[in-house]
Amino acid sequence: MAIGILLVGGFGTRLKPLTNETPKPMLPVGGLPVTERQLLAAKKAGIKTVILATSYLSDVFTPYFGDGSKWGMNLLYAVESQPLGTGGAIRNAAALVNFADSNEEFVIFNGDVLSGHDIAAQLEFHRANSADATLHLIEVADARAFGCVPTHPDGRVIDFLEKMENPVTNSINAGCYIFSPSVISEIPGGEVVSIERETFPKLVKDGRPVYGYHEQSYWLDIGTPAALFKGSRDIVGDGFHAGPGCTIGEGSVISGGSSIGAGSTIGVDCAISNTIIGDGVEIGDNCAIADSFILHNSKIADNSKILGKYISPSENLPISPQ
Repeated sequence: MAIGILLVGGFGTRLKPLTNETPKPMLPVGGLPVTERQLLAAKKAGIKTVILATSYLSDVFTPYFGDGSKWGMNLLYAVESQPLGTGGAIRNAAALVNFADSNEEFVIFNGDVLSGHDIAAQLEFHRANSADATLHLIEVADARAFGCVPTHPDGRVIDFLEKMENPVTNSINAGCYIFSPSVISEIPGGEVVSIERETFPKLVKDGRPVYGYHEQSYWLDIGTPAALFKGSRDIVGDGFHAGPGCTIGEGSVISGGSSIGAGSTIGVDCAISNTIIGDGVEIGDNCAIADSFILHNSKIADNSKILGKYISPSENLPISPQ
C-alpha cells in the first residue's frame, strides 16, 4: 500500500494575516482544517500511513492530529529545522520509513490544495504505466498564470514549462504526485530542492517514465484569503455550517457560506455572512460580521461591527477576502 506525504511546511505568505498564528494547512475550510480534509481523501484511497512534512509553526499539528488513531491512520512527523523546498521536504519525510528499502509508492500532497480527484485511480494509472512519477493534471481556462505540462496522447509528460504568454497547453500541475522510491533516492538529502523546477524536468530530460493523470475534478489552490473563503463557501453551500457543540442565539441570521467551529457561541440578533469562525469562539449579542476570519478562542464584544477583518485573541487586522 502507498505511503502519503503532506507538504505542510510553507509560510503561507500570500495568506497573511491569516497565517500569522496558524500554518496555512491548519486553517479551517468548511469547519475542518485543510490538512484534515487531505487526510480523509488519502484514507478514502486506502492510504493508512501519512507523513506530515512540517516546518513553520510545526507544533500546531501534533496536538490536533496526534498519532492519527482518531482517523484510523498512522501519522508521522518530519520537522525541518530550515525549509528544504518541496523536493528536500519529500526526501526528509520519506527517510522516516526507510524509503530506500521500500517497494511502496509515495503519494505527495501539496498542503495548500483542495482537490476532489480520485487518488486511487491515479495510483492505478501510475502502476499500469510502470511509471517513476505520475502527476495529477487539470485543464484550466487560462494557463498563463501557471506552468503548463504538455503530454503525449498516452499521458507521458513531454516537458515542464514555466509561465508564458501563449501556453502550448492548458494542462497544469494540480499538486498531487506519485513517486516510486527510486525517484526519492535521487533527491539530494539535506539540501534545498524544488521538485517542480529541478526533479521533474530532470526526470523528463533523462527519458524516465513520467506520466500525467488527467482528471477534471474540483480543484482549488487556497493560497490567498479570497481563495480560502471560496473553498469554504464551496464546501458549505449557500447557508452555513455549524460544528458540534455550537450555540446560536435567537434572532441571529448566518448566511453566505459561513462556517462556525466546534463549541462556539453566537449571541442573539447577530448577522454573520461569508465568515469563517474557528473553534471555541464567543460572539456577543447584536454583532454584524461579514467577510471576516475569527480565529479559535477569540471573544467578540456585544454590538461589534466587523467587516473584512482577521480577529484572533491577540490581533485585529484588515484582510481582503473578496
